[in-house]
Amino acid sequence: MTVKIAPSILNADFGHLAEAVQRAEKGGADWIHVDVMDGAFVPNITLGPMVVRAIRQATKLPLDVHLMIDDPRRYLEVFREAGADGMTIHLEADRHPHRTLSEIRRLGARAGLALNPGTPVELAQDLVDEMDMLLVMSVNPGFGGQPFIDTTYRKVRQASQLVCGRCDVEVDGGVKLTHAPLLKASGATVVVAGSFVYLEGEGPEANIAALRRALLT
Repeated sequence: MTVKIAPSILNADFGHLAEAVQRAEKGGADWIHVDVMDGAFVPNITLGPMVVRAIRQATKLPLDVHLMIDDPRRYLEVFREAGADGMTIHLEADRHPHRTLSEIRRLGARAGLALNPGTPVELAQDLVDEMDMLLVMSVNPGFGGQPFIDTTYRKVRQASQLVCGRCDVEVDGGVKLTHAPLLKASGATVVVAGSFVYLEGEGPEANIAALRRALLT
């Protein structure tokens, strides 16, 4: 099984965002992960639909839009129109996640459900048939560069058992080379990496290649 790599632009140079996205594509990325934060659900504000539209024009890769916002259903159509290929909502931020996941699919996008580190996997069990991806957060959402939470491996195993191959299991937060083989062994099918890809080593192309090799071990 090939694990997809989704570089997060959260730690990219926003002054040269198109170039950052294109370098990730050149380096062999499978998706581009776009973190949307509202300053309410998480203590940070990032970007909105206009920036997603600009990213869409810079790459042909699928845009994996992570909506770290309260009541995300209000914004599904505008992000889909801006170019989101997949939209992930947080269980903790939506009073009616079943309805919201169904709406994402109705709009023709991949529907994802994210769980914060303190949220048990079993709370997603009645939503598996409505989603295309279950995202396990390996840091508390809101900021890039946080250290990976080691209990994530156990949680990814639980998530993999829950979905039983019916959808992807994505991991997001603090992922570095040392984590990659264990995440794959635990059942992850998509790995998000931001600070590792854009702030370390020799640049996005070399870092994505190194992460790909680590995921093949």
